[in-house]
Amino acid sequence: MFGNMLGDMEERQKEMRKKLAEISVTGTSPEGAVTVTANANRQITDIAIDQEQLDWSDVEMVQDLVLAAVNQALELAAAKEAEETQRMVKDMLPPGLGNLGNLFG
Repeated sequence: MFGNMLGDMEERQKEMRKKLAEISVTGTSPEGAVTVTANANRQITDIAIDQEQLDWSDVEMVQDLVLAAVNQALELAAAKEAEETQRMVKDMLPPGLGNLGNLFG
């Protein structure tokens, strides 16, 4: 009985990871010089830099802008991941117990 539940849980986790990989979020630095795209698995999938908006001689400023965009993208990805996880937990609960899913969100 439990072996089947664990196998089913592993399959659901694989499905969840696949679904999260398809959800895209974008973080941007102030004034949009750097744009970072991530998926809800918290993986960075793209970084775009508008070269004309940056002073390339100011390396610290460029680094700060990249960090700001990455952090924003990862925060958004974590929020999407939490939403999807909560939805999955609610779907797994028997009818009438769906509100218990709020305990995990």
